[in-house]
Amino acid sequence: MAGTQPKVLPMNKPLHKRTPSQTDIAEFKDLTKRDALTRLQKSVNKLVLTDKSQTQKNTRAELDGFEQLFSRYLLDNVDQPSIDWQEIQPPPEGTVIAYKKLLEANIDDAKDLLNKLIVVKLNGGLGTTMGCQGPKSVISVRSGLTFLDLNIQQLEQLNRTYGCDVPLVLMNSFNTHDETEKVLQKYSHVSVKIYNFNQSKYPRLDRETLLPVATSIEGSENECWYPPGHGDIYQAFYQSGLLDQFIEQGKEYMFLSNIDNLGATVDLYILKHLLTDQTKHEFVMEVTDKTRADVKGGTLIEYQNKLRLLEIAQVPKENVDEFKSVSKFRIFNTNNLWINLQAIKRVVEDKTLHMEIIVNNKTMEKGVNVIQLETASGAAIQSFEGAQGINVPRRRFLPVKTTSDLLLVMSNLFTLNRGNLVMNSQRSFPSVPLVKLGTSFIKVKDFLSRFQSIPDCLELDSLTVSGDVTFGKGVSLRGTVIIIANHGDRIDVPPGAILENKIVSGNLRILEH
Repeated sequence: MAGTQPKVLPMNKPLHKRTPSQTDIAEFKDLTKRDALTRLQKSVNKLVLTDKSQTQKNTRAELDGFEQLFSRYLLDNVDQPSIDWQEIQPPPEGTVIAYKKLLEANIDDAKDLLNKLIVVKLNGGLGTTMGCQGPKSVISVRSGLTFLDLNIQQLEQLNRTYGCDVPLVLMNSFNTHDETEKVLQKYSHVSVKIYNFNQSKYPRLDRETLLPVATSIEGSENECWYPPGHGDIYQAFYQSGLLDQFIEQGKEYMFLSNIDNLGATVDLYILKHLLTDQTKHEFVMEVTDKTRADVKGGTLIEYQNKLRLLEIAQVPKENVDEFKSVSKFRIFNTNNLWINLQAIKRVVEDKTLHMEIIVNNKTMEKGVNVIQLETASGAAIQSFEGAQGINVPRRRFLPVKTTSDLLLVMSNLFTLNRGNLVMNSQRSFPSVPLVKLGTSFIKVKDFLSRFQSIPDCLELDSLTVSGDVTFGKGVSLRGTVIIIANHGDRIDVPPGAILENKIVSGNLRILEH
């Protein structure tokens, strides 16, 4: 029996090659994204099954959040700026108010106000940037006191003064939780209730395959996982059960800030505004005026009829210099946030919480290139009703990210009063100096070894130090001071030296600035 003959195309009629349309390309991308999501979901399901503990249900809920974040990552073109620069508008009148307007309020009900507040500190970071082991919150920053000591002292003073009950809540990461639990045992006697919970633990993704590098829950190293940024506060706090617990206690607002921001203290005037203003403000962000050191900080804008936080990563490359302009964008986000607890519950349960995704590229010790999908807490401002910014004094933004910052908070620029750092009244202007210490000062141990005592900085405008430099006891720094030890040189600033508008270079040569 003869087989069917194959159809032969005539040689004089070539196949028509159709150029793919934009629709074809879009459909192909959608198929690719769906395939990537399906493959990830299968990998995540396998990970969950490796959890043999009693917490598999919690692991499943946590990784569901990760799948949702990954799905948004695929749908949003996060590699491109997410803002149409032409649509940016200044915040409408009344959405960013001056702090001094709040000072007109009469605070005669402080106890009642404070009993509706909880204080939440972001405690997920390690002290590795400054060469320290363990949680950053246990680094000694002033008079032998750690960040955690200072925060607890502040709330102790508040609770004793007003007879109120303001608890401290710490959001840890899996990197800091165990060590924090041990440290908290020494505070069993304090008059502050202390709670802590873990933010989520998400798997790092191989940049090539977009699949988790972890192969199991229980056996994989911590390097295979990451805490997904402080934007995770809303979901993690909800999942912990603490949100419902505080609502049942009659708490109404959380004051959220970084634990290393020593200026982020409870402010009765802001709290009074939140609880008595006729407009219900579910989310308030403290902003402050930009300086040269803050040009990359996120700022508030109106975008598509909503108050939004604009970060530098969202800005088209051609507009970055404009974004950094202090004259056009005069304020930046301090990450001191006041948020209504019932509103957090609503946006989480209704799934109306939206924050832009931050793609953080990393390389693991084994050389694998990975990505981390993260979010930032301030970006959630667009998800809440009556959102507002308050332009606060610079004293409310005093972060200690580096030893350059540490020099300032250890100096006579500030006095310490029951956990609160207060600007020295002898300082003639309210801004802090701009300090840049070189690589020889990065680690806290090295930093401390280079100062016989912390210099007098009351009249300092800016300080730049580079190379092998040490400071004797009782040194005074005034105006603009630049000290540069060239390679192979060493500069020892002698005890009692007064450097005012000086450049010191070479080997103890002091030149007029």
